Amino acid sequence: MIKTGYGSWVREFEAERERRAALGDPDWGRGAQLSAEIVRSIQKFQVGEDGDGSALCGKADLAGDPVYSEAVRLFIAEEQNHARMLKLLLEAGGAGTLDGHWSDAAFVRVRRLLGLRVELLVLMIAEVVALGYYRALRDGAADPLAREVAGRILADEERHVPFHCLRLQEGLAGLPRPVRGAVTAGWRGLLAGAAALVAVDHGPALRACGVGRRAFVAQTLRASGRMARAMSGGPVPAPAAATGTRV
Repeated sequence: MIKTGYGSWVREFEAERERRAALGDPDWGRGAQLSAEIVRSIQKFQVGEDGDGSALCGKADLAGDPVYSEAVRLFIAEEQNHARMLKLLLEAGGAGTLDGHWSDAAFVRVRRLLGLRVELLVLMIAEVVALGYYRALRDGAADPLAREVAGRILADEERHVPFHCLRLQEGLAGLPRPVRGAVTAGWRGLLAGAAALVAVDHGPALRACGVGRRAFVAQTLRASGRMARAMSGGPVPAPAAATGTRV
């Protein structure tokens, strides 16, 4: 396996935590005007963001790199913050959260089947789909509080994807090039299926944000190409703290 330091990613996650604390929360007191379609959609994504990450932490610990394990825990903390903000957004709109959803349960079961590589490959499907979803919500939602929350979450997800790409690149590096290509091609195929399911399940909310089902799937697949190349050995974007810019 390629030995790559994760100290820069730990510093990036810690810097983001400090920046988030200094910025403070959105103004929940102003309330939110959320349509029924948007409420149902956000409720499902809130379930997906919520979780303790214990399985991922355990597999990261077994990988034997304590710095990577620390970075994973900081990543999980950001995901938990997403769930918290989505819950508060729903409350600002007079809605509650769901106890669970079949799509999240399915993702969790598959992720826990095997080792860290499979966990991250499945997690990356959810992360890439989330990029398109939160971008649609940020750019097209009618409510300003919903747009602000989506923008904050999207900025985090845009950092999470290269973080996971780097680990997957290391994890796949020992495989022959044709096998790596087959793995990433299979990953993109599964991603296409997941994007299609999300497009159907969240279609009314996406339409309310000005994004059609087909466009959502097409945009997700286009975005996945550079990620597949990174996992196969191509360039992985550096964390923002290392470059001095925001992703």
